[in-house]
Parts: sequence; structure tokens; C-alpha cells
Amino acid sequence: MSKTKYSEKAQDKIGEVMHEFKEGKLKSSSGQKVTDRKQAIAIGISEAKEAGLKVPKKKKE
Repeated sequence: MSKTKYSEKAQDKIGEVMHEFKEGKLKSSSGQKVTDRKQAIAIGISEAKEAGLKVPKKKKE
């Protein structure tokens, strides 16, 4: 079983977003406070992609 590989900078970006989430400062695109951990991770991955960082493609099941 292989692990998904994110670049070091992408991991840092996702970490920053998760830190915001834990402090209760993370907002969704609609401006509402994010309360779901999975949504916070998705926002972090999305922001990393927008910044052009190495993020693996979503697995097809």
C-alpha cells in the first residue's frame, strides 16, 4: 500500500490552514466559520493546488 506524497511546501500550507482551523479563524468561501475537520483539509489542499504546489491527483475508486 503506497502513501500519497505531498511536497514539503504543500504539507506546510495544509498545516497552516489546519492551524487556523484549530484556532477557529478558518472561513469558507461563503464567509462562514469552518467547523468540519475534513472540510478544513480540503480547503488546505485546494489552496496548495492554487499556489502551484505538488499535490497528487485524487484517487479513483
